[in-house]
Amino acid sequence: MKQWRSVFFFSVFVLLAAALVGRLMFLQIINHKFYQSQLLGQQMGFQEVTGNRGEIYLEDSKDSHGGTVTGQAESLAINEDHWTLSVVPKLVKDKSAFATSLQTALALPAKDILALLAKSDSYVILQKELTATQVDTIKKLNLDGITFEQVSDRYYPQQQLAANVVGFVGGDGTGQYGLEGYYNDILKGKEGIKQQSKGLDALNPQDVSYLNGADLYLTLDSNIQFQAEQLLARAQKDIRIESGQIIVIKPDSGRILALANFPSFDPNTYSKEADLGLFQDSTTQKLFEPGSVFKPFTMAMGLNEGTITPSTVFNDTGSVTIGHDTVYNFDHEKYGTSDMSRVLEKSINTGAVFVEQTLSHQNFLDYIDQFGFTYKTDVDLQGEVYSRNELLRNGSDFGFATASFGQGIEMTPMQLVRAFCALANGGRLVKPFVVDKIVEGQKVQVTKPDLSDPIVSPQVVSEVRTMLINVVERGFGDGAKIPGYYLAGKTGTAQVPLKNSKGYDPDKTIQSFIGFGPALNPQFLILVKLDNPKVAKSALSAVPVFKKLSQYIINYWQIPPDYTK
Repeated sequence: MKQWRSVFFFSVFVLLAAALVGRLMFLQIINHKFYQSQLLGQQMGFQEVTGNRGEIYLEDSKDSHGGTVTGQAESLAINEDHWTLSVVPKLVKDKSAFATSLQTALALPAKDILALLAKSDSYVILQKELTATQVDTIKKLNLDGITFEQVSDRYYPQQQLAANVVGFVGGDGTGQYGLEGYYNDILKGKEGIKQQSKGLDALNPQDVSYLNGADLYLTLDSNIQFQAEQLLARAQKDIRIESGQIIVIKPDSGRILALANFPSFDPNTYSKEADLGLFQDSTTQKLFEPGSVFKPFTMAMGLNEGTITPSTVFNDTGSVTIGHDTVYNFDHEKYGTSDMSRVLEKSINTGAVFVEQTLSHQNFLDYIDQFGFTYKTDVDLQGEVYSRNELLRNGSDFGFATASFGQGIEMTPMQLVRAFCALANGGRLVKPFVVDKIVEGQKVQVTKPDLSDPIVSPQVVSEVRTMLINVVERGFGDGAKIPGYYLAGKTGTAQVPLKNSKGYDPDKTIQSFIGFGPALNPQFLILVKLDNPKVAKSALSAVPVFKKLSQYIINYWQIPPDYTK
């Protein structure tokens, strides 16, 4: 009997054990994934997120070759976190006490807070752009009904510095103008899914930095950029320019070291600007007729075709008649017998016409194309414009004559700079660029210089360079001379076409100077363009600005002199 009871209880035990083991197998093995997902659902949520926008940096203190960085990167465009404070008024039991508690932290009178609470029962924004310190202070008050929303805003720490280069991010989060517009697709953060853990796992949040946009590091030198902008501001005070631009570039590579516009704007407050024209970069988005700074190209054409030599002479009578029209020199000056170097030194209009007439019109047009005056430079800035110069292409003999000294032909300052680099670097066009490198996570993309085949021969470059040195040494550009250094350059005082009719404005001029140095080993090229200064000619306006900036760069880079005084 006792044996039967033992067998019975043992059998019951075995059955219960088997049922328990079966249940455990069902829960832990067969339905493991189901219950694991339920557990994860209780411990983890998912949220759609967008990575941070990439930032823009300005590197300073480059050496004389414009490549080695010895200083720190300055932030031009960054993301700054702010918080928005909101409240559900119906959850606030004592509104008066609530307002009194918040007034100090918000720097807002209690009565104003009460007025906001009275607007709605369901949801009210009390204040935007709270700092982290304010958020911490308010959280310690333990108030009912409040919530915080973190918002990332674009901030420009340098304010107006290089504003036209950088551009800004609009209210819809899209980059506009400059680099923000041109590189918007790689700057903006990518969209993805973020896991939100609960409990102890929340102490180790998921890293979603892989969604962040790429960072840009610029070729601009902060010190040269600042000097250029200061010189334009001073020109406005001293000679009352309406606007102006300065470009500094490495002629051997196309690296842009400074790109300054006056007037400028603060991208932090772009929405307050009434004049949308301020946002345009006049170096790439506005055309102008360059005037006499174009003459070196006409000279290079004749020299390269062999129709003239530096010693070729002609007799200047002060004017030349073409059909029913007449070309005059500036101030109706007469220079008599002059060689080609003197044509540039004294900026003789009739001399440029003389050279152009040794060429065929088609020949002249071919060089216009080759020097890049009929297509974009492809600089990495948004909204670049250009002109195909169709009026010249279908023009008269008189039209080609005036084009020889830079009237009746239009271009952007950037196109002019690109072409002038060829007269400094051995005859090759460069592709100007502003972004030195793009950094996305561990991936770094460095911009490499892009140069064309030679447009003119090295001999022609050497001959034109000698002429441009003479412009500075003994010509109208002698105000740019710096003792101990050979600089090469050309003055220009151009007429401004009337907007809605034929002819030119009798009261306005564009005065410019473009040059490079040291002339025998060019390390920088500068264009100074001043719009309607209140002086008679560029020798009194653009030339002094060029000299000051050249002297600054020479000292800054510690460039050794060409000769002793």
